Amino acid sequence: MVKLGFQVLNAGPLATRDHVIETARAAEALGYDSLVVTDHIVIPRRIESRYPYNATGRLAVPADADYLEPISMLCFVAGATRRIRFGPSVLVLPYRNPVLTAKMLATIDVLSGGRLFVGVGVGWLAEEFAAMASPPFAERGRVTDEWLEILIRLWTEDNPVIDGKFYQVREIGCSPKPVQKPHPPIFVGGNSRAAIRRAARLGQSWHAFRIPADELRGLVAYLREQVAASGRKPDECGLSVRYGVRVVGPGGDTARRPPEEPGRVLVGTAAEVAEQLKPVIELGPTHAIFDCRTGSYAEMNETMERLTAEVWPLLAGVGGAR
Repeated sequence: MVKLGFQVLNAGPLATRDHVIETARAAEALGYDSLVVTDHIVIPRRIESRYPYNATGRLAVPADADYLEPISMLCFVAGATRRIRFGPSVLVLPYRNPVLTAKMLATIDVLSGGRLFVGVGVGWLAEEFAAMASPPFAERGRVTDEWLEILIRLWTEDNPVIDGKFYQVREIGCSPKPVQKPHPPIFVGGNSRAAIRRAARLGQSWHAFRIPADELRGLVAYLREQVAASGRKPDECGLSVRYGVRVVGPGGDTARRPPEEPGRVLVGTAAEVAEQLKPVIELGPTHAIFDCRTGSYAEMNETMERLTAEVWPLLAGVGGAR
């Protein structure tokens, strides 16, 4: 069964206390399985790094936009809801101290009654790495691997000894452990083959971000190869996907469909969006997560409602969609 998720906006004009509460509670009432938030700590005023998840290569968030810190926001979402799961999509691990991160995430899992999942990524914005005095940008993949090992071992062992290149752990206790055993599910984000290999080794899911279905098909085959090569069973590391979406009623405005984003941002009526989603769902993801980046809460709420009430029923029986 494919589990349905939605992004709570933590950047821009809708990243307010009231809108966060309204979105989180509306998603829970509509039957969504999960909520996600995104991660930037600072937005550099001068960016030469190319944004890898759209055709323009430009980050759409201005430097002066409000951007709520994701771990803090997950605490708030946990307190505003009762059932729904939540997590970052994704947390840039090299920005943060790994021991403190392990502690904060375990605390959220304990206080929420085991509702956390942890999406992680290596990051892409070199200028933000520099601003945060993070480990070298060129080493971010190795740093992420090491940070993941530290998180997992602090969550599952009482006295781990870790002699890493970038961080060492010994003779410390770090409790409480997460409620979920052995630990909260880890969704490894990133659209590269290196990210897929990392997911196959260390994650419970590869979290694919806005990849058109034709391209995704080959990468899913590679994921399955790498899971087997890592000595794991197929169900030990699945697929989760995330797309932009805007669902309108018959005759609704689709003029803002990004022309450079076919297969990445899905815009149209329920039938049109379902048709665009069908080849993705046929690949068997365990989670399908959506974001509606708009300046209008009414538009976002309409999309949330139409996704569950109109789009998802059209996909019943396709690749495990309920």
